[in-house]
Amino acid sequence: MRKQVTLITGVSGEVGLALVKSLAEMGGTNLLTLDIRPLPDEYSGYSNHIQGDILDKSLLNRLVSEYEIVSIYHLAALLSTRGEFTPVAAHQVNVEGTMGLLQLAAEQSEWRGGPVMFIFPSSIAAYGMPDLATKSQFPRVREWEWNYPITMYGCNKLYCEMLGTYFSRNYRQLATEQPQMLDFRSVRFPGLISAFTDPSGGTSDYGPEMLHAAAKGEPYAAFVRPDTQIPFMAMPDAVTALLNISQAAKSALCRTVYNVTSFNLTAAQIRELVQNAFPDVQIKFEPDLKRQRILDTWPADLNDNDARRDWGWKPDYDIDRSFNEYLIPNIIKRYQD
Repeated sequence: MRKQVTLITGVSGEVGLALVKSLAEMGGTNLLTLDIRPLPDEYSGYSNHIQGDILDKSLLNRLVSEYEIVSIYHLAALLSTRGEFTPVAAHQVNVEGTMGLLQLAAEQSEWRGGPVMFIFPSSIAAYGMPDLATKSQFPRVREWEWNYPITMYGCNKLYCEMLGTYFSRNYRQLATEQPQMLDFRSVRFPGLISAFTDPSGGTSDYGPEMLHAAAKGEPYAAFVRPDTQIPFMAMPDAVTALLNISQAAKSALCRTVYNVTSFNLTAAQIRELVQNAFPDVQIKFEPDLKRQRILDTWPADLNDNDARRDWGWKPDYDIDRSFNEYLIPNIIKRYQD
């Protein structure tokens, strides 16, 4: 008899490490993780880890033969900045990888006679505002507004949201008139800031890069203008959002894709918060035109009213708590140890 497991892909990334630790501490013992990288040693006891590629169909077939997958947290992705340098690879990982897992989850749902839950972290990169005037005019956007991404990563995320919705609501119904039981749920994250993992090259990483450089006593040149403004969220809240949406009753959900957010700041405001904690830090602004162009298309804030209403979303970490309780003390401790 196959063992029932929760599968987490992309587990060695910022969100994945925080998520697998939280699930394990909540009593999750049947965790199966997959990543092209090994798990860090300090996380090795949390799951049965397989080092491999989500594009490896033989690997996925082996997983299905050995395990009964009851839920999937699909975190594996090629991020926005990197995706612009390798758009074909980004499409393969972000779209083809997701498609393969959706197909697997749909088949598992049919085999089990019950829905496999598929949790998909999406991104603010799914938005694309045409200019700064529009960004100023529409400061807080809804899920269906301004879905015109300019990056391969944003296009991939938006399309995968639509693929998940299709598999959840319409897959095979036109051909067989049979209801599809796959339970797809997605959250669109703002920029995420972690105290425990290094920034990984994301377009919003100028915020965490300021903090990590300051804690190490190094000067830092931010790749944005001081007035650049997007929403952010502390990593514990990102994990909370994934867990909360997975625990919500399906009948309460009015949509498959939800915005979530916590606070929004300009780059200048982030620098001020960092300087308050590290008075000697040297932070200047040297905008990178390509990454700045991407950030200028992302909204200044996200409207997450539907998530708050449907599944009780509420961030635990506002600006003060994010910086003063979570980020600054833990980053200082990290570089002192």
